[in-house]
Amino acid sequence: AAVTHVSNVLGTINPVAQLARECRKRGIPLLVDGSQAAPHLRIDVRALGCDFYALTGHKLFAPTGTGMLWARRAHLDAMPPFFGGGEMIREVRFEGTTFADPPHKFEAGTPNIAGFVGFGAALDYIESIGFERMAAREHELLLHATTAMRSIPGLRIIGEARDKAPVIAFLIDGVHAHDLATLLDHEGIAVRSGHHCAHPLMQFFGVAATLRVSLAFYNTHAEIDAFVAAVQRVRKLLA
Repeated sequence: AAVTHVSNVLGTINPVAQLARECRKRGIPLLVDGSQAAPHLRIDVRALGCDFYALTGHKLFAPTGTGMLWARRAHLDAMPPFFGGGEMIREVRFEGTTFADPPHKFEAGTPNIAGFVGFGAALDYIESIGFERMAAREHELLLHATTAMRSIPGLRIIGEARDKAPVIAFLIDGVHAHDLATLLDHEGIAVRSGHHCAHPLMQFFGVAATLRVSLAFYNTHAEIDAFVAAVQRVRKLLA
């Protein structure tokens, strides 16, 4: 089974530990996509109880093309390698090949050395700030943005779970998401519009696309206010 830890559209923090317990009862390995969670939450794979946990580096301010996969040793031992190359082979004979122990078995060839040096620096940077401080700041920003956006006539926030990351999906009545995103871009506001690689979710809510505003600890209340003011101006233009 596979589940996202934090929705890239709604910001919802899914109950991964509970899902992992239910999967274990049924003998089902659970893979968790933590790409959207890692920038906002301190990850403890033991507490979550999952079998695999994957994340992308660029979401953590690291270079693109970096990432991480954690897995239980029993799964890594049982899985065959999916690439061939240097470092992943212990011995080669005409009769057959013996692979190296995990994780080297899955790390064929020359790795992205420079990228992962940058990944390490990014993690050090985040640790220097502290996840607790980041989470508190982002929660404050999320509340400020959510309250301000609710004051805009015709604006619909999609996904208002109690536990969520600082991501807000929204629409304005009668306005296509792409049109609004384009006009906001002219106002100097960057939002994402589209289906966000989540077609089933769009179908569930009965919409073709949404806009998404994403916040992080480095954002400010003034930036949120500028975003809300821009939405107000654009909305009047399209009315």
